[in-house]
Amino acid sequence: MSDATPLITHVYTADPSAHTFNGRVYIYPSHDIPTDIVDNDNGDQYAMNDYHVFSMSSPESDEVIDHGVVLKQEDVPWVSKQLWAPDAATKDGKYYLYFPARDKEGIFRIGVAVGDAPEGPFKPDENYIPGSYSIDPACFVDDDGKAYLYFGGIWGGQLQCWTTGKFVREHYENMEAQSGEALSPRVAVLNDDMRTFASEVKNVVILDPETNKPFLHEDHARRFFEAAWLHKYNGKYYFSYSTGDTHYLCYAVGDSPLGPFTYGGRILEPVVGWTTHHSIVEFEGRWWLYYHDASLSGGKNHLRCVKRREIWYDPEGKITVVKPE
Repeated sequence: MSDATPLITHVYTADPSAHTFNGRVYIYPSHDIPTDIVDNDNGDQYAMNDYHVFSMSSPESDEVIDHGVVLKQEDVPWVSKQLWAPDAATKDGKYYLYFPARDKEGIFRIGVAVGDAPEGPFKPDENYIPGSYSIDPACFVDDDGKAYLYFGGIWGGQLQCWTTGKFVREHYENMEAQSGEALSPRVAVLNDDMRTFASEVKNVVILDPETNKPFLHEDHARRFFEAAWLHKYNGKYYFSYSTGDTHYLCYAVGDSPLGPFTYGGRILEPVVGWTTHHSIVEFEGRWWLYYHDASLSGGKNHLRCVKRREIWYDPEGKITVVKPE
């Protein structure tokens, strides 16, 4: 299977969160579905309503197992629509599926569902995580067992509505910061139950290496848009993300999972389709980037497919998609 080949072709998939559990690679993607909704900046065309889980014996395997639907919209009492990009984590023998969706008032929140196996099925909590908002949850469990939940997305992800700490619907049309610093992704420490926050929600600060200050709102090629992810390599924490309307995957590096992180460069250039969203996972000492594009549907932005490619680190710890000699 080449890097250019979609991993899954019988359904449309996007936003892949990949993890190594029990010696296998498990992929937790969004499940794109056909719709007649016209593409718009609100993201209404992304009308996903359930989740599948997929697994592979290794990133290089040609066989991808579809474990079927593990969670449906109608199973979650607080959800009105749009089960967007999920993530998963494990702790103390349980598996946790984190997912964003609109509540009954149309506000994006983050829910959690729990299972006994990485392939589910998952039983959702009755309500969303208290204090959660926006989209694209990514859970990182550090070597000491402490867990962190990263989230946020501007434009359709509504992060611009939360600049005061409360949801202000009138701020939606601003889409993003109009002056000064760019909007920041968010992070909270999770309690041991993995279902509630143990800390206040904080900004994830991404610094410009040239000024050692946060990016300004007009720096669209480097500022955060959506798709937070955190992984650890050689004792350093790598926070990666999508720049959205400039279509890059970028990363920043820090000494703590709470940041600050200093911008390190691009991981991936623009792909076919409008969105770009990814995860990074280690398998038997090698590192892999899972991402999506719209090649399977011939470029339809809301019908995407998951792909993967190997990545490396140079002697300075910079990520590269070209194998060092």
